[in-house]
Amino acid sequence: MRPLLGLLLIFAGCTYALYLLSTRLPRGRTLGSGEDAGESRSLSFPSDLAELRELSEVLREYRKEHEAYVFLLFCSAYLYKQGFAIPGSSFLNVLAGALFGPWLGLFLCCVLASVGATCCYLLSSLFGKQLVMSYFPDKVTLLQKKVEENRNSLFFFLLFLRLFPMTPNWFLNLSAPILNIPLMQFFFSVLIGLIPYNFICVQTGSILSTLTSLDAVFSWETIFKLLAIALVALVPGTLIKKFSQKNLHLDEASHVGHLTVRKDT
Repeated sequence: MRPLLGLLLIFAGCTYALYLLSTRLPRGRTLGSGEDAGESRSLSFPSDLAELRELSEVLREYRKEHEAYVFLLFCSAYLYKQGFAIPGSSFLNVLAGALFGPWLGLFLCCVLASVGATCCYLLSSLFGKQLVMSYFPDKVTLLQKKVEENRNSLFFFLLFLRLFPMTPNWFLNLSAPILNIPLMQFFFSVLIGLIPYNFICVQTGSILSTLTSLDAVFSWETIFKLLAIALVALVPGTLIKKFSQKNLHLDEASHVGHLTVRKDT
């Protein structure tokens, strides 16, 4: 009971802090005018592409006056989602590309995903082990077996799980301390393993932020850019897959495959 209460208190505190950040905004032309303009408009997580496009336009304009605040708000929102294993980080990856450009956005997403996943690891280690074992005993057992079989090449196995997830990223973050995965290996496996996924999302956001009409989506220039992004992202995955086939024990991957859900981190 105490671990659950502690987790709820931390979650409530972080939620309230993020709420204050998203509602007590410094005054800016985009969010209104007047003495209380910063308090008259609140921001929320986008739930679809239309809301994402609207939010990116608002924040890009607002960033001209309050660059540091937008940066703080984005980092806080990303860490909040990652730290508490809340789905929807893909929208924030796309938003990063629209706000910060393809390369700074990619750097931010890779670092924030790693730090956020590490926070989730630590929260699970301190408060969530019993909860994870109570709700997902079979899944933990299956994953534990594969981790032990690949203990000698654990880092590459973790990379494989990020690039070709047999289990969703949020569950891997929660179960990692139960599986006795070293924290540093966990951190760098997230940092490196999610680069292709983050790259695709961020580059897509950067491209979408430059489009002025729906017709531009189907232009040859945009199509070639998207194809180039896909090809670049396939390279590390192909190399890891070849290594995995030779060095990792993946013969029972089909039995673990039923753990797979949507790829949110």
